[in-house]
Amino acid sequence: MSARERLSSVDTAWLRMDRPENLMQILGIMVCSGRIDDERLKRTVARRLLHYRRFRQIISEEMDGTWWVDDVGFDIDAHVRHSLLPAPGGQLELQKFVAEMASTPLNTARPRWEFNVVHTADGNSAIVIRIHHAIADGIALIGVIDSLTDDRVDAPAHREHPATVATERPARRQAEGSGDTSSTFWRTVIEPLADAAQASLSLGGNLWGQYLGLRRDPGGIRDYASVAGAIAHEVGRLALMPDDSRTRFKGRACSAKRVAWSEPLPLAEIKAVGKVLSCSVNDLLLASVAGAMRSYLVHHGDAVEGVEIRAMVPVNLRPAGDGEELGNRFGLVALDLPLASDNPLSRLYATRARMTALKSSYQAVLTFALLGAAGMAPRFIEEQILRLLTSKTTAVMTNVPGAPQTRFLAGSKIERELAWVPQAGDIGIGVSILSYNGSVQFGLITDRNMVDDPQRIADQFAHEFEKLLWLALL
Repeated sequence: MSARERLSSVDTAWLRMDRPENLMQILGIMVCSGRIDDERLKRTVARRLLHYRRFRQIISEEMDGTWWVDDVGFDIDAHVRHSLLPAPGGQLELQKFVAEMASTPLNTARPRWEFNVVHTADGNSAIVIRIHHAIADGIALIGVIDSLTDDRVDAPAHREHPATVATERPARRQAEGSGDTSSTFWRTVIEPLADAAQASLSLGGNLWGQYLGLRRDPGGIRDYASVAGAIAHEVGRLALMPDDSRTRFKGRACSAKRVAWSEPLPLAEIKAVGKVLSCSVNDLLLASVAGAMRSYLVHHGDAVEGVEIRAMVPVNLRPAGDGEELGNRFGLVALDLPLASDNPLSRLYATRARMTALKSSYQAVLTFALLGAAGMAPRFIEEQILRLLTSKTTAVMTNVPGAPQTRFLAGSKIERELAWVPQAGDIGIGVSILSYNGSVQFGLITDRNMVDDPQRIADQFAHEFEKLLWLALL
């Protein structure tokens, strides 16, 4: 009988978010030059990917919990497959294929991942990747995918990846003495949430250190009074957060999805514009997204006065050097994107100011703790938390760094990498920004009920950045 490992509470939360209308799977494409060697690809995946145990384990939901269990009948052919695109096999057909995969559940009787190889009309190959969010978050999966690739075309095909085993989460710490001077807030709200987070993982970094320092040294309450106040503020802000603007981007989600992507933008150019305008790359890209979505509303004749849409933005909570471990280690912050102004600089600096405020908040740690608590609670409790977060949100937006140089997969040069983030509840828009080999790629996945033609937004993304580029040159 194979050994079992219990899913962490946060990974359990992501597993239970699966809905027919929004599946919790991360999608990606690697476009490779020429026809990739299917058998070599299969051998590469078998040698390198399967060193991560999660990719050869199934999820077993039992009376005593949810477990990772080795798949004794594992078959690589069931996971690395070949599919045909309809004629003429161009970008439109590839986008429709990816959208179909986004709406197709992974087989629950197998490890929840799949590589699908398709050949395109231009003579290239595209590997469409689907991995369930319960296995890992985007930051971890970028490292996993990178481990399958090489830095040169003539790299030995038999190179092994160092064995990587996801370590078990530390056991939950027992609450320490309660004879301190902390407020009722700490005892009734933050302590249970923090214990939930600690049961899921040991957070590195200053925020988690501050919390643990306070629990170990109650006398330090004066030093951390501002921390308690800040977290209390974030709890109230999340609980009382108003709905964002009602636009065509919100509605009842369905199982039909649409997928689009832009032409790559040079990363060096984006950095140069950011330096001139005193903004980060992330600020520029998010402001360009806001401009593209505003343009879409205007195109459809919708009013934009006073319109702001809220996006949930993932924040990496992994300690430095912890990219190898799988699982989910990120929190979420709620960013309100301004769509009312037609001035690109106004949108940019408003976005920068809001992102700066979020960076100094405890919102990411708090939402991570909420997810940990949700994963340990009955399903109906998780439903309430999910409804709270998603009903007040229009989109999920993520920005993940990929390999800075050209990579090769199974002897084929990777020309382009794309990714799409899943959405929860009735959220109908997912924005993914991925850098690779000196370029930035914008990917968009939408619900058909809300945006049936996402390519219009994807095309506008580059135009919005060009506006900022010209303003920087003035």
